[in-house]
Amino acid sequence: MRTPEVGVRSGGQALRRTGPYTVITRLDVPSSRVPVPETRYIARSADGDRTVLISIPLAGADPQRFMAEADASRYLVGPWVSPATELAPPGESPWHARPYMPALPLPTALAVHGGPLPERTVRALGAALAESLVVAHGQNLTYAGVSPSAVLLAADGPRLTCFGAVRAAAPDGTARSGLPGLDPGCLPPEQAAGGRPRPLGDVYALGATLAYAATGTTAPERDELPPALRIVIGRCLARDPGDRPQLTELQEAFAPASTSPVATQTGSRATALLGPGWLPARVIAAIAHQSAALLASEPETLTPATRPQD
Repeated sequence: MRTPEVGVRSGGQALRRTGPYTVITRLDVPSSRVPVPETRYIARSADGDRTVLISIPLAGADPQRFMAEADASRYLVGPWVSPATELAPPGESPWHARPYMPALPLPTALAVHGGPLPERTVRALGAALAESLVVAHGQNLTYAGVSPSAVLLAADGPRLTCFGAVRAAAPDGTARSGLPGLDPGCLPPEQAAGGRPRPLGDVYALGATLAYAATGTTAPERDELPPALRIVIGRCLARDPGDRPQLTELQEAFAPASTSPVATQTGSRATALLGPGWLPARVIAAIAHQSAALLASEPETLTPATRPQD
């Protein structure tokens, strides 16, 4: 396979090219201690017309499994998922891309906010992600990659990425604990031991991700969770898959059936929770800062957003 191409900017500094795109910046903060199952860059086409989010596998990952999962993600539908739309051609180093939209990874959002997110945000996040998983499971797909780093927060709602990270990391039957990029707190016990990813494993990973959003850790003590969310998130984290709730129960818990015009028009309960104010002001400001900085950027001159200047 060909290695990513390298170009040279004026002044002699190397520019990284992945496929037809020139890297502008990394999406994730390199110093973050939260595992990220793939390396993600914001990149731009040579003519400047397209800006994309590019993902490449971590060192040591199986490139064929990585690309197979990226290809499978193209079948995902729904407003809160961000599937791959472009894949590396055969013979090229593995990568896939999706259109860029201003958004922060969930761990970055907590850093910007200065701690756990408000209950309103966590509840809206749970409603949107549960809705996405219902659709995926209805397509006979198990997401197998829900984790804090897989969730991007945009102004209009979250987006799920990193589809199939669990499967891409190791074949079924191979213990997955300790593998780079996989968040141990989001690995259901049955999958950490090598079991095939199944829908109720997505429920466990969803619970761990919401626990992270609400407390800053994927494995909090029960009394660290917001009282109103304690029971529902706790049930998601049951070690026995049979004790976990169904996604329809989670939808009802996070976003009860509504007759609001927004929910009726879109067919999405989550949409009614994702209006103005669903994200804290500092997170909105950081998303806007990322977008503005990108418009004025030269490749490799930005650093991932953490906190906007006051």
